[in-house]
Amino acid sequence: MDHAVPIARTALLIVDLQNDFLHPDGAYGRAGQGAPEIAALPERLKPLADRLRAAGGWIISTQFTLVPAKGGEPIVSPHLKTLRPFLKTGDFLPGGWGHRLVDTLAPADLVIEKIAYSAFYQTRLEWVLRKCGIERLIVGGIVTNGGVASTVRDAHVRDIDVTVLSDGCAAFSPAVHDTAIAALAPVARVTTVAATIAAIESA
Repeated sequence: MDHAVPIARTALLIVDLQNDFLHPDGAYGRAGQGAPEIAALPERLKPLADRLRAAGGWIISTQFTLVPAKGGEPIVSPHLKTLRPFLKTGDFLPGGWGHRLVDTLAPADLVIEKIAYSAFYQTRLEWVLRKCGIERLIVGGIVTNGGVASTVRDAHVRDIDVTVLSDGCAAFSPAVHDTAIAALAPVARVTTVAATIAAIESA
């Protein structure tokens, strides 16, 4: 970790670790969509989140969102409708239980609704980072090749110091995860949860 950026200006950015993705009663759980690597993430990230909170850092949670339109019918992008035909009214609904960060990692200091892969696309994330003086992002969450990769790349092009946790992210298959992490190495620092905790403790 770059010690030039103080902990008070550092945030753990948790990408999409929401009940609708992870909980058995959530949208994906009801449809039998999941992976053990994804299910393991909240407990793996919790020690880092706790340590960063105690040291005065920030916790930011991005929430994938299906915006309700007329009659409450969610706006679902065509590619997502094809990929996940089981999504229905009430899933990923702003303010709903399924939309929330999983209890293991709650609460977040800042919550960002996102409608696409990147947490920067048409959101207030960049504005919030600037207003709160956050200069470094440590990124974990799902999926490595989707929301994580897009967000990390968008942080990079904005000249935001960004680190990706190789064991703090997951995809629906280990092979896809490994390929995505390797592809992020040119644009982000790649490290582990344990190494990040050790760096915070030595700061």
